[in-house]
Amino acid sequence: MAAEEQRAGSRVSRPENRLVRRGFGDPARAVRLLEGPGLEGLADDPVLLDALGATADPDLALLGLARLMEAADEADRHTLRDTLTTSKPLRDRLLGVLGVSTALGDHLARHPHDWHTLVTFELRDMHPGPEDFRRALGEGVRGGHRRPADALRIAYRRCLLTIAARDLTGTTDLTRTAAELADLAGATLQTALDLAAEQDPEAAAACRLAVIGMGKCGGRELNYVSDVDVIFVAEPREGVDEHTAVKAATRLAAALTRLCADTTGEGTIWPVDANLRPEGRNGPLVRTLASHLAYYQRWAKTWEFQALLKARPVAGDAELGAAYVDALAPLVWQAAARENFVADVQQMRRRVIDSIPATELDRQLKLGPGGLRDVEFSVQLLQLVHGRTDPALRSGNTLEALAALSRGGYVGRADAASLDTAYRFLRSLEHRIQLHRLRRTHLMPTGAEDLRRLARSLTALINDDTRADPVAALQREWKRHAVEVRRLHEKLFYRPLLDAVAELPPGAAGLTPDAARARLEALGYADPAAALRHLSALASGVSRKAAIQRTLLPVLLGWFADSADPDAGLLNFRQVSDALGRTPWYLRLLRDESAAAEQLARVLSAGRLAPDLLLRAPEAVAMLGDPQGLEPRGRAALQSEILAAVGRAGSTTAAVAAARSVRRRELFRTAAADVLGRLGEDPAEALDTAGEALTAINAATLQGALRACVAGWEAEHGDLPTRISVVAMGRFGGHELGYGSDADVLFVHEPLLGSLEEEAARAAQAVCHELRTLLGAPSTEPPLLVDADLRPEGRSGPLVRSLASYAAYYRRWSHAWESQALLRAEPVAGDEELGARFRQLIDPLRYPGSGVPERDLVEIRRIKARVEAERLPRGADPTTHTKIGRGGLADVEWTVQLLQLRHGHGLPALRTTRTRAALAAAVAAGLVRREDAEVLEAAWVLASRVRAAVMLVRGRPGDSFPGEARELSGVARYLGYGAGHSGELLDDYRRTTRRARVVVDRLFYGL
Repeated sequence: MAAEEQRAGSRVSRPENRLVRRGFGDPARAVRLLEGPGLEGLADDPVLLDALGATADPDLALLGLARLMEAADEADRHTLRDTLTTSKPLRDRLLGVLGVSTALGDHLARHPHDWHTLVTFELRDMHPGPEDFRRALGEGVRGGHRRPADALRIAYRRCLLTIAARDLTGTTDLTRTAAELADLAGATLQTALDLAAEQDPEAAAACRLAVIGMGKCGGRELNYVSDVDVIFVAEPREGVDEHTAVKAATRLAAALTRLCADTTGEGTIWPVDANLRPEGRNGPLVRTLASHLAYYQRWAKTWEFQALLKARPVAGDAELGAAYVDALAPLVWQAAARENFVADVQQMRRRVIDSIPATELDRQLKLGPGGLRDVEFSVQLLQLVHGRTDPALRSGNTLEALAALSRGGYVGRADAASLDTAYRFLRSLEHRIQLHRLRRTHLMPTGAEDLRRLARSLTALINDDTRADPVAALQREWKRHAVEVRRLHEKLFYRPLLDAVAELPPGAAGLTPDAARARLEALGYADPAAALRHLSALASGVSRKAAIQRTLLPVLLGWFADSADPDAGLLNFRQVSDALGRTPWYLRLLRDESAAAEQLARVLSAGRLAPDLLLRAPEAVAMLGDPQGLEPRGRAALQSEILAAVGRAGSTTAAVAAARSVRRRELFRTAAADVLGRLGEDPAEALDTAGEALTAINAATLQGALRACVAGWEAEHGDLPTRISVVAMGRFGGHELGYGSDADVLFVHEPLLGSLEEEAARAAQAVCHELRTLLGAPSTEPPLLVDADLRPEGRSGPLVRSLASYAAYYRRWSHAWESQALLRAEPVAGDEELGARFRQLIDPLRYPGSGVPERDLVEIRRIKARVEAERLPRGADPTTHTKIGRGGLADVEWTVQLLQLRHGHGLPALRTTRTRAALAAAVAAGLVRREDAEVLEAAWVLASRVRAAVMLVRGRPGDSFPGEARELSGVARYLGYGAGHSGELLDDYRRTTRRARVVVDRLFYGL
């Protein structure tokens, strides 16, 4: 009975059984589809069924075929059926595509005649290039009645269909497929540009426009679905001015972008991404070649040169595109000589990994550990480091560059072969994932059906047998390659000698004894090989200079080793020595003044700020040999020197540059004294001394710059028709500046007797604008950023107002927060009498006789709460953010300022711009309990010192503790914590600020 039932079941399900054996997951539906239009009678065709069963997803392939048959007209349906059953090449191509890509199946269902492309396109023998794709796209755009954007999309996908067919049938490899995709992208850009030119012939006649492919498009290694990164460069045609040409080119570039990214009708091709251009999305879309060159010569960051490694003309004016690449290539291959080049590239890679959501980290093929970006970053770093001297490495294509690195001996042959194999596998996996729906993704799918389709489409690249469990085999292969990529990435990317190679000129490296290496490792040097190279350069030879260095270095190495970053100390010492080695007094000073040598060692290894300032003018080392050399100079002496330097300069620009040069030297003096503990034994005292010194430096610099700008204006226009005063605000006005603080100011002017108000205002505006521009302009000197956003109406208001205008504004429109901001206002430069009158004007506002009305009190508290809620940077820890975080600077300062607003009129001691002085006055007046004041002061001092330490260690301002362990260790060392005690610092900070917040809640919020 059982056998009879089994025989009956077999008779009923025999077609389904045949389909199941061939890999169909839904045989019942497959039977129904095989009875549909055009497929009648094929259910028993073993050739077709075998071909379907050999695809990555037989069900998907059959569904796509059925939809195509249904969409085709009667005649075409018969032609397709006949060709499908008699032509193995077409059968393999068509079913191979349909079994992987739902999106291309959808395209064929919408445009059924496009299957003919797979017949007429000689896929096995022909290797299409950019011209072939341009011709195909051009014919598609001009051969129909659709709107150009839709016609372009249809033609693009028709070409994409042929590339995918060749890829999926194994008639081309990964590198050829990626190159064809890049060539198709270039042809698409060219066709879109041609269409844009037809739509705007006036723009086309005014300019030459070149489209530079970047990223994978530039490297001819494009994905199936990817943003196409480009840079636009333009030049005027004969007789057209540059401004007009750039505007015209911008119209063409924007039109090109819209044509490619249009989401209506047939949908988008891909976004054209121009964000790799100078200044990113904030910069102009199109620049001239000269403008590009000027930017990269002066402003570009390391990552921008890394991006340019792949730059390649892909569309537009070919001659201009070639000129662009030729002009910028020398800058690309000099990038490795930039300071901290290797560290910058490494840190950028770490930031990429840190930005990946935790839920995606283990699924990321591109950005995750062991992913594609690990291979690309490793190869690019090695290219940039060694490509300076080896032109054979200068390819924009990852696999070509990897092969060149192997041939040159920069990467071992076995390592290069492993990376090549892994990269090809990962890219192929990425291609198959993207092909399914033609969506930009780099994540491994999680569904069993998707994983099975992927595994079956990559059988040729999987070493394991995939027949039993294709999904498990795929995952094993993926993990194996990811582990190997990560291992090799770490070996190559962090190879110890890279820093030395990047920093030293070619041929400078030499061999060193093993004993020296062992000693350096024992002293804690993270990069003993680089350290040995520095030592070799410093001490080799028979010169007197080398002999003195050999006596100094053993002691210096110990001092460097006592710091958080001994490698940086040694490197900085070598750079200073290279700059000053031929100066007679330099080595004599270090040899004869042991205190000077120790101080130099400690300054050079304590962080980046002081060494950066020193290396711009190494002669400042002489300060360390003078017992009073690090004593802060008063404002009068600084102002006298700066004004004298300004007076000797031949132009306004030169005069401000001279003032900035003095400022840089004085910043080094203060920073070095701070690092060495020479500003005071008590932390609060040292903080006050540093704040006073930095305030004096900036005030004197402003005075000199103002004098220079006034003189420049008068040289061109005659006597200035007004007087100008510069009023310090914020931490500047409070004499509490940090090393990274902007100079917050207000500009006040008063027309001279007989001068017209408008004429005086224009002159004052011009002078103050010039002052801000020249002080903040990028140069070898650190900028002084002058921020006037606290002025009435903020950025929307005039930069400079007359005293009368200030009076009118404050009388009618002043807000509570402006009265609060004015608590720190103090004239620091310009006309003293005008500054004094401004102070008289604002005193009634900041010290109101009636105190703070209830509505203003509510408003101030509301603003403070809003600042806490909205201004804290995304991802920042509120317990360690020194400015806005819990118990930080803002908490203490707003609390003190509220006391000043409420009681300053009746208590003259509260009328100070300094936070700690005002807090002490509040205690003396009985407004704050002493114990509460001590808690607030401790938090304010600690937060201020942390900010100072971050700037000294990192060389750039920051309001949070550094995330990098060595930098955090440097901050802890500055604050008096020993090696390995960074965690204690964080604990102490959180405890101190938590206590302060309790006091703030009570005194400020009334809780």
